[in-house]
Amino acid sequence: MKTPDIRLYKNDLPDGLEFGEAIAVDSEAMGLNPHRDRLCVVQLSGGDEVCHLVQFEQGITSAPNLQRLMEDTKTVKIFHYARFDVMLLKQALGIRVSPLFCTKIASRMARTYTDRHGYKNVCRELAGVEISKEQQSSDWGAEVLTDDQLLYAATDVLYLHVVRERLIQMLEREGRLDMAQSCFDFLHTRTDLDLAGWLDQDIFAHA
Repeated sequence: MKTPDIRLYKNDLPDGLEFGEAIAVDSEAMGLNPHRDRLCVVQLSGGDEVCHLVQFEQGITSAPNLQRLMEDTKTVKIFHYARFDVMLLKQALGIRVSPLFCTKIASRMARTYTDRHGYKNVCRELAGVEISKEQQSSDWGAEVLTDDQLLYAATDVLYLHVVRERLIQMLEREGRLDMAQSCFDFLHTRTDLDLAGWLDQDIFAHA
């Protein structure tokens, strides 16, 4: 795997960036509780082997350029496990991402022959690349990110376009693409429920 082109910004994207019709997006936080753990990094790629990485200082509550991009209805935002990232962006910056595609949901609906739907496993099979998750649990709130952290952040978005295309092919073949899209559309309601206190409860369950 060659070294990616990583462009680092502070607190927001610069003016004038163009990403095309689909953007790969991921985020890093101090932990997994959006009420407690702050957003630290958002990384994006337009599928051109360039990673645009926004590092947020503590106390930042808005990013106008990022918000315009994430809410642009003409551009699909690709996530792996969108539920967390959509919830975090909503809680931290007031952003309601739309439209979106979640490769983890798509993988669960298309790759029913396996129970391995993590990003590493999906990339291995569908993009033919091996990635490391070693920096997943590290101090993303540090003032200066390490080279290993920057590389980790970049690899989390650089292959999502390829993965999405392969999953769309599989979902179309199995007649499940419309159902998957309905799940993606439901994610805003799901994350609203998460933030309102129903994170670990299935409100559709009988018991």
